Amino acid sequence: MTEQLPPEYYHDLEELQAVGFVLVELTLYLDTHPDDQNAINQFNQYVQYKKQIEANFESKYGPLFQFGNSYSDQNWNWHKGPWPWQV
Repeated sequence: MTEQLPPEYYHDLEELQAVGFVLVELTLYLDTHPDDQNAINQFNQYVQYKKQIEANFESKYGPLFQFGNSYSDQNWNWHKGPWPWQV
């Protein structure tokens, strides 16, 4: 892939990574504090937010995940986005 990615791509990708990090941390916290309702609520809010920004990312740049986690339109477009080592 030789096309230049827009700066928004990196901003959006960083936001996804940050939300993923929050979810990992909340998961670890909830493993030791399973009755913390505030943390559970926060976890659920971030799950919803992650789904929203993933859908937004995929609508702008193409699929994020493979193996049944992302839909494809009539054309196979998995190969069109940058490979992980190109970001």
